[in-house]
Amino acid sequence: MAEIHVLAPIDGTVVPLEEVPDEVFAQKMAGDGVAIDPSGKVAVAPISGELVKLFPGGHAFGIAAAHDVELIVHLGLDTIELQGQGFKNIATEGQHVEPGTPVVEFDRAKVEALGRSVISPVVSSGAGTITRKASGTVRAGQDVLFVIEV
Repeated sequence: MAEIHVLAPIDGTVVPLEEVPDEVFAQKMAGDGVAIDPSGKVAVAPISGELVKLFPGGHAFGIAAAHDVELIVHLGLDTIELQGQGFKNIATEGQHVEPGTPVVEFDRAKVEALGRSVISPVVSSGAGTITRKASGTVRAGQDVLFVIEV
């Protein structure tokens, strides 16, 4: 069995997925994981893989990794409606990324001023089982957010 260490994609405080004020994430319909109350300004790749989806508005991205692991990083809640306000894509869809590769610039103040929650779910929607979820504060590209056993 292999372990994939998923790093925090953005600086902040870990929030249990069950406490996210969005049913899709809280009930794990999009996958298991955790969320982050972000304090950072740049979201980075949490694992090595291909950036298979980078939403044009910058509010979310997906990475396909080894062992059929797939991750979704969703910056804020209901942020698709902002049509890019508060986000700036840095990476390119289809790009190979390593942990710590900058993907999206995130303006927390602007997103909050537009009335959206900044709580950012990070979920695994592919193969494997999540173990060892972090708690407390995490640093983007440095601290392990959770481990996926495949």
